[in-house]
Amino acid sequence: MAPHEIRRPFKRPAISDQHKRRELSLLRQAQNRRDAQRHARCLASSVVSLQAPDPEPISEPEIADEPVVESESQSIPRDIDVRQASKLKGYEARRWFARQLMLPEWMIDVPDRLSHDWYVLARPSGKRCFVVSSGGTTVSRLRNGSVLHHFPSALPNGARTRDSSGSAQSYCILDCIFHELDQTYYVIDMVCWRGYSLYDCTAEFRFFWLNSKLAETGACDPPSPYHRYRFSVVPIYNCDQTGLYTVYTGAVPYVKDGLLFYNSTPMLMFSYAKMPELLTPRHFPCIQWALQASAHAHYQTGNTPLALVWKDENCSQYVIDTDSKGQVPSQQQVVLELQDDGNLTTSDDPPVVFGCLDGDFIQKSGLHPGNLLRFAVSDGGLSFVDGKLERADLHYLGKLNRTRAFADSYSKVMFQYSVRHSPLSIDDLLASITSTIDQEKKARDVEMAG
Repeated sequence: MAPHEIRRPFKRPAISDQHKRRELSLLRQAQNRRDAQRHARCLASSVVSLQAPDPEPISEPEIADEPVVESESQSIPRDIDVRQASKLKGYEARRWFARQLMLPEWMIDVPDRLSHDWYVLARPSGKRCFVVSSGGTTVSRLRNGSVLHHFPSALPNGARTRDSSGSAQSYCILDCIFHELDQTYYVIDMVCWRGYSLYDCTAEFRFFWLNSKLAETGACDPPSPYHRYRFSVVPIYNCDQTGLYTVYTGAVPYVKDGLLFYNSTPMLMFSYAKMPELLTPRHFPCIQWALQASAHAHYQTGNTPLALVWKDENCSQYVIDTDSKGQVPSQQQVVLELQDDGNLTTSDDPPVVFGCLDGDFIQKSGLHPGNLLRFAVSDGGLSFVDGKLERADLHYLGKLNRTRAFADSYSKVMFQYSVRHSPLSIDDLLASITSTIDQEKKARDVEMAG
């Protein structure tokens, strides 16, 4: 398969409004800029202060009865302040920290202008986590909020050494994937660097800062007594034909687990007045491009359509979800959250309702609002109208324990459903890029002829 082959775009039936939600996310970011500096500072403090050992599940149990009977919906509110979060323990702490990562949606339709508005990288297989260096130590937390590692590192203020440089209040927050085979943290995004928050910085700027700053600290060096794990930056490409083909077929030093796409919709809104104090005039030439063509895709916590995951059998070992034995179940399984009114919803904001349980069944089964429940998609499957879910034929399998923080997202359910029925292929992605190029060429020809 050569990158220059011409492919005809594949028309798929609408099963989502992902494009519309992507536009709404961009608009929401423009209208609701928050105090990212304060958020990052408090998050770093909270991660380190909550480093006491707690259960660290490596994989999620498939179906397990839960002896705890209290309502999980009475847990922490969504808008809890990060300072209050530092006082949380156990399940509540894990659930809060799970909301601090930017969680990509699954690609269930090809975005418009894929070659212009998106970056792409080969996602490493492993444990997604936050890595925070602060107060002379480094802590990593998994997606469910559990502590993964507590260790010294070469990151700023990440270890207690005599030659440590910088302010004692300095801290860093990295979005990483821990790769077991080579014991390496592969960095896919930078959230904060030496106390400067990058939450509201563009994707382009965050990637530039990540590539230029991480190596300077020695964090990419081999392990040592004051640097237990090696860090490595994942190469990022423009999602044109060459970039997409490279990440899909190219060799990498880690096991691939699909492709990760970042939105980079250009919006000229960044000014020199908003540049961080860390920048000096000598930096201007090399970052001017990032400021003039800034992208509006900030680091948005929680599920976001501004970052997408896609995979097939050629770039991931596990395309279809498997059970605890590594086997693909005969029917698709989904995890939904039980609400007070009996509705079964996804983890999206706002959530998508997949069905409703009868009150008598809830009482007899000992279920409570906030429980995560596993269902199989029965023969009736999923039905859609105008890209929205109309009906789901679900069969109840059981209740999960609390090692898992959230239900499935709508995009994950739809991606798994598509994989089993009409998968979105690499040819579809490449065809979309080719189609965009052809349309632009025709537009130029018309303009020249006119």
